[in-house]
Amino acid sequence: MWARILALIVKEFLAVLRDAASRTVLIGPPLIQLMVFGYAASFDLNHIPYAVYNEDTGYAARELLARFAGSATFEQIATITREAQIAPLIDDKQALLVLHVPQHFTRDLLTQAPAQLQIIIDGRDSNTASLALNDVSGVLLDFNQQWAGTHGNQGPPARLDIRAWFNPNLLSRWFIVPGIVALLTLVVTLLVTGLSVAREREMGTFDQLLVTPMGPFEILVGKAVPGFVIGGLEGGFIALMAVWWFKVPFVGSIAALALGLFFFLLAAIGIGLMISSLAVTQQQGLLGVFMFLVPSIILSGFATPIANMPEAVQLLTYFNPMRYFLIIVRGVFLQGDSVHMLLPQYGPLALIGLASMAAAAWLFRHRMA
Repeated sequence: MWARILALIVKEFLAVLRDAASRTVLIGPPLIQLMVFGYAASFDLNHIPYAVYNEDTGYAARELLARFAGSATFEQIATITREAQIAPLIDDKQALLVLHVPQHFTRDLLTQAPAQLQIIIDGRDSNTASLALNDVSGVLLDFNQQWAGTHGNQGPPARLDIRAWFNPNLLSRWFIVPGIVALLTLVVTLLVTGLSVAREREMGTFDQLLVTPMGPFEILVGKAVPGFVIGGLEGGFIALMAVWWFKVPFVGSIAALALGLFFFLLAAIGIGLMISSLAVTQQQGLLGVFMFLVPSIILSGFATPIANMPEAVQLLTYFNPMRYFLIIVRGVFLQGDSVHMLLPQYGPLALIGLASMAAAAWLFRHRMA
C-alpha cells in the first residue's frame, strides 16, 4: 500500500513540475505577492506632511516647532499665516495635519496656565490619522517633560486640542466600509467575467458559439453586460447598506458615485475578460483573477496609505483602477465631492477601462483565430 501511495505522490510531483504552466503558478505569483506585501503593506508612517500655523512669536512655540522640524517622522510642506489657508491644504491632501500654535502659547506656559496646541488632521483615513496623532503625542510628551523639568510645572504644560476633519471621531468604520464598496464590486465583477469564456471552453460550448451568426464583438458584449448588471447591483446594494445599516454619512452626489462606478466596472470587466480569454480552464481563470485581485487591493490604499509605499511601487498604483475608485467612493461618502471635483479620477479610470476592453477584444479575436 505504501509503495503505491509513494508512486502516486511521485507521479503528482512530476505532473506538476513537468508542466510549464504549473511551474509558473508555483513560482511567479508567490514571488510577486511577496514583493507587493513586503514593500506596499506597511502601517509605518514616514515623512508625515504637515503645515504650521504659528500665531505665537515666543520662544516656547519656536522650541516646540523645532522638535517637529527636526524629527525624521515629519516633513513640513508649508507655513501658513491665516486660517483660510488650512482647508485647501487638507482637502487636496497636501498636508495630513496642520499644527496651530495659538497666540498666547508661550505666555500660558510661563504662567503655568493650560496651553493648548491645536491639531487639525485629515480624518478620511482614520488609521493613518490615529498613527499620526500618536507620533504628535510623542513629540509633545518629550517637550512637556523637558519644559516641566526646567520650569517645575505640576501638570502637563501643553495639551492637545484635536480636530479631525471629515471623520470627527476617527471611526474606522467610516473609512473601511466605503472601501468595501470598491473591494466587493471588484471581486464579484472579476469572478463573473474572469470565468465566463474559460467556462465555455471547459464545457465544450465555446465552439458552438463560434458557429453561430454572432461575431466576436457581439460575443464580447454579451459576456460583458452581465458583469455590468451584477457588479452595478452589487455596488449599489453595498453602498445602501453602508448608509442604512452601518450609518456611514453620505454627503456627496449620487451621480458622482454612479459615474465612478460605471468607469470602474468598465475597467474591471475589461481585465476580467482579458483573464478569461487567456485561460483555458476555469481553474486557470480563477488563478488569474486571484493573481490580479490581491496586488490590486494592496496597491489601492484600501488598508495602507499609498504615500507610505516606495516610489517605484507608487508608480504601479497609477495602473490600478481600484486606486481611483477608492478616492471617488470615499470622497463622495465623507467629503461631499461632486462630479466636477472628481474629474481627475474619472479620466485615468476611463482610460484604464477603454484600454482593458480594447486588449480584451484583441485577445478574444486572437484566441478565436
